[in-house]
Amino acid sequence: MAVIGVILAGGAGRRLGGRRGKPAAELAGRPLVAWPLAVVAEVCDSVAVVCKAGSKLPELDGVERWHEPDEPRHPRTGIVHALERAGGPVLVCAADMPFVTADACRSLLTAAGSGGSFAAVAVAGGVLQPVLGVYAPAALDVLKEADEDAPLTATVEALDPARVALPPAIVRSVNTPEELAEAEAELGG
Repeated sequence: MAVIGVILAGGAGRRLGGRRGKPAAELAGRPLVAWPLAVVAEVCDSVAVVCKAGSKLPELDGVERWHEPDEPRHPRTGIVHALERAGGPVLVCAADMPFVTADACRSLLTAAGSGGSFAAVAVAGGVLQPVLGVYAPAALDVLKEADEDAPLTATVEALDPARVALPPAIVRSVNTPEELAEAEAELGG
């Protein structure tokens, strides 16, 4: 199954400073977005970053930049845009998830390939993690028709996705300066 890797980077990143752009925040000598990007590139032949046209991204060699609509500011917007642009299944990972592993991504791809569902999504500590998953084009109608204010988790649950249990440590995101410092201590050492 040919799957395009997609890094979701359309958020404002206000809690992490906002001005410089969350994906460009430095983590252990690399931009934050470079961590999940490298992992997704291990398991997908091509990778794109989905972001707003005005998003501040670091220089990313060999990676396409796909501009999602400016509104609404919702991760669902990025997933919908990625599916439409890719024309096939996508493996999505949030730009602020530096702890994701290639094995976790492979587990999602395996579940998507064998489950016959519209999606395969990570679950950590019993909680659905919709910004780490594989989505098939068949999921587009449900994603597009979802209420703009609906939480992404509720929308993705409506897809009845295959659920892939992962350790909570893998799906952690970096949203605050404190979390960035913790990630620096863990990954920079």
